Amino acid sequence: MRKIDLCSSSEGTEVILATSSDEKHPPENIIDGNPETFWTTTGMFPQEFIICFHKHVRIERLVIQSYFDLVHKEGQLQNEEIMTQDGHATHLRFIIISAFDHFASVHSVSAEGLAVSNLS
Repeated sequence: MRKIDLCSSSEGTEVILATSSDEKHPPENIIDGNPETFWTTTGMFPQEFIICFHKHVRIERLVIQSYFDLVHKEGQLQNEEIMTQDGHATHLRFIIISAFDHFASVHSVSAEGLAVSNLS
């Protein structure tokens, strides 16, 4: 079986919950595969979003691209990579507790892995 980006909207994945939404930067942008789009929070923390795969998946590598704090260089996204062992899921929940400014943006979430089975 070949590994795919399980968080791609083309794989049927959806953002089923986000605690804020801006019509110019909706939560669906997180998984649309377009590097020019993003979801932005609308102030106040914590903020969260939930990604639903609509199937059982095994995640081996998770990558989050965002702007949260001062650690990044201007114009450069922060990349957080998480390697997992036996990371089985049907949903992913992300909670943003704080950020440097009143706003944070999530440009993409990708999950490299395999679809294990459909939900019954």
